[in-house]
Amino acid sequence: MLSDELKQQIQLAYRTFLDKKGLTPRYGQRLMIAEIARGIAGVVQDNDGKRTGDQHVVVIEAGTGTGKTLAYLLGVMPVAKAMGKKVVLATATVALQDQVVNKDIPEVLRNSGFSFSYALAKGRGRYLCLSKLDRLMTPGQEAGTNLALWEDFQQYAVDKHEAELYRAMDQAVESRAWDGDRDSWSDSVDDLTWRRVTNDHRGCTGRSCGFYEDCPFYLARNDIYRADLIVANHDLVLADLAMGGGVVLPAPEDTVYVFDEGHHLPDKALNHFSCSSQVRSTLSWLQDLIKMLDSLVDSSDAQGMAAGVVASVRDINAAMAEGLTLLLSTLTPLADATDQVESEQGKLVYRFEHGVVPEALRDQSAQLLAPSRELVKQLQLVVDWLQEGMEGKRSDITRPDAEAWMPLMSTQLARAEALMTVWMRYEAADDELRAPVARWLNFTQSPQGLDVELSACPVLASDVLSRYLWSRAFAAVVTSATLTALGKFERFQFRSGVPPTSHFKAVPSPFNYQECGRIVVPDLACDPTNGTRHTDQLVSYIERIWQQQLGTLVLFSSRRQMDEVFELLGTEVQDAVLTQGRLGKAEMVRQHKQRVDAGSHSVLFGLASFAEGVDLPGAYCSCVVIARLPFSVPEDPVDATLAEWIQKRGGNPFMQIAVPDAAIRLKQAVGRLLRTESDQGSIVIFDRRIVDKRYGKLLLQSLPPFPLVRQ
Repeated sequence: MLSDELKQQIQLAYRTFLDKKGLTPRYGQRLMIAEIARGIAGVVQDNDGKRTGDQHVVVIEAGTGTGKTLAYLLGVMPVAKAMGKKVVLATATVALQDQVVNKDIPEVLRNSGFSFSYALAKGRGRYLCLSKLDRLMTPGQEAGTNLALWEDFQQYAVDKHEAELYRAMDQAVESRAWDGDRDSWSDSVDDLTWRRVTNDHRGCTGRSCGFYEDCPFYLARNDIYRADLIVANHDLVLADLAMGGGVVLPAPEDTVYVFDEGHHLPDKALNHFSCSSQVRSTLSWLQDLIKMLDSLVDSSDAQGMAAGVVASVRDINAAMAEGLTLLLSTLTPLADATDQVESEQGKLVYRFEHGVVPEALRDQSAQLLAPSRELVKQLQLVVDWLQEGMEGKRSDITRPDAEAWMPLMSTQLARAEALMTVWMRYEAADDELRAPVARWLNFTQSPQGLDVELSACPVLASDVLSRYLWSRAFAAVVTSATLTALGKFERFQFRSGVPPTSHFKAVPSPFNYQECGRIVVPDLACDPTNGTRHTDQLVSYIERIWQQQLGTLVLFSSRRQMDEVFELLGTEVQDAVLTQGRLGKAEMVRQHKQRVDAGSHSVLFGLASFAEGVDLPGAYCSCVVIARLPFSVPEDPVDATLAEWIQKRGGNPFMQIAVPDAAIRLKQAVGRLLRTESDQGSIVIFDRRIVDKRYGKLLLQSLPPFPLVRQ
């Protein structure tokens, strides 16, 4: 229960912030603060401070203009501090993370009178490894270890420019001019160049490392341990939970999580628990693995142990190579199957209905699973041996050699584990009482011929999030502008698995939609299922309205249609259009704003990524054109398998999945228009289904209450 003392503390901080900033209270913001504070304070604890109840999750939808960041900071931080809990604030995008760390939190601390400490958490791979940098900077340090191997693979060769970069990094760290954070380095660093001087949890020796006291990652982690609030991203939180929790971030049982941009959380979780493997690529990797292990034997005194592993791996690889070659011959004919679909990425996709693979493929997967498990076991022996070598516990390999080999071999172990997971997913039969796993094949051309990629992914994240997050967290807040679909939280509950006992609330927007804008459905618009006619009419409409305002945003569901529309436009209009894919997103926005600031007309053509996370206030965007209702691509294997499962259970996948998903995407697109309370403009939905179809009217009702205009 929220005590009077905490209520007064929160109210005082809110009043102080508004007074110092010269702002007036917003009803939705006040309501959000109160809902969050009451929800967290109401969590039941035992004498040891552990949660005992299941009403510990608060789900709040709050649109643009609410002031979500201030609301959850003031709603969570005083309560969490009073309860002795850490707060982990996770965003889905780097842009919001930067805004929260560099702008929002400092602003709250300066103006609220309430104090707390905070730190930014990043994965180990974002930090410089001093041990690896030292080896690169020390002449001859790599000799006799994996240098010869690295020279066999040209991607590992260090060129003159990179050598100069590493020297500059070494000097910057030594002089304390740089903290070893990749994101704070003065210039961009490409992934391969960075990979040589960073590490992961497998390759790091922790306290055994001679550079531990000055390690950028551990220095940053010390700040995390001391902080009241830790800012991270969804991926880092999920990775920490997958490793057991409490590895990089505080233990879930002692943490209040805040997930901003929370509508992304289910999809992020699915990505973490999906798996895939290419057959030809795996065959090549197995050959390279033998070369690596041979080189390891040659560079160490561990002839007995390492040679034994190499012999075992040779036998394993022979069995796997035979099985993979047979698998390739079994799967290749499916590329010519009648139900194949070509995606926009140029891949041929074959999906197994209901996620059920043929018995023959299950048997082949089972036969590949056994040697894969043995391969993981043997590589684990190598990694354990190298770990002991790095800790100075072995006489058969030097510490520098062990440190040099560990990153490479830990990567091989991780790949072997990922491969094993694929065979486990293809060998196993799904529980008929639970949502299935989607399984599909991607066919791509490689230099060696047609390659087959086996992929698997759960169709719902509800089970994994329930097991790893909701059941373990002390408390959690999920917020976003788009958590409800068709006015209900059911879609988010279904996909995320949040407990049904959670607190759900949609707070009102501060915008006066009746006065600030309108939704226009042009008479020219047709049903987009007639693709050619729809594209031609969209071209005509854009040519008619592009000069009626300075800034226009046109959102497409298909890259193909976006490119076709651009090519059909007149030259004058084309000169005003900035198209996604021809420029980077940030550069497009920069040029667009520059044009509008100069008084010129500018039109942005964008896909799904422009429908959220793009802030174009005022004249930068006073017209949003939505080319068609944003239904998901029908050939997506995960969505298709989920639809089959719902239909099998007597449901209607179109109304239960397709329409709610489209409602979320449409609301995100519509949200590009009003970014501040002074913004005005029009939203054009160039799709007659929004007024002609029954589901179209449901979609309209789920949008902010703009006046509807037929034009």
